[in-house]
Amino acid sequence: MKAAKAYAFIDGRDYVIPDDVSFLASYVLAHRLILRPEARYEGVTQEGIIDQILQEVDVPVRKEMHG
Repeated sequence: MKAAKAYAFIDGRDYVIPDDVSFLASYVLAHRLILRPEARYEGVTQEGIIDQILQEVDVPVRKEMHG
């Protein structure tokens, strides 16, 4: 989250948008995934796994509260 806040700040915003998180996810998270040797032989990458997760998970949307 700190990286996304910094990225937003550099982009001139004081808030984070989902695109900030998506853009930084591979850079921030890939080194935390340890692949089995079989996965590497099959061409699976840490970045590919993160990209797949980002495609499958919906962006949270804040619902408006009506009194």
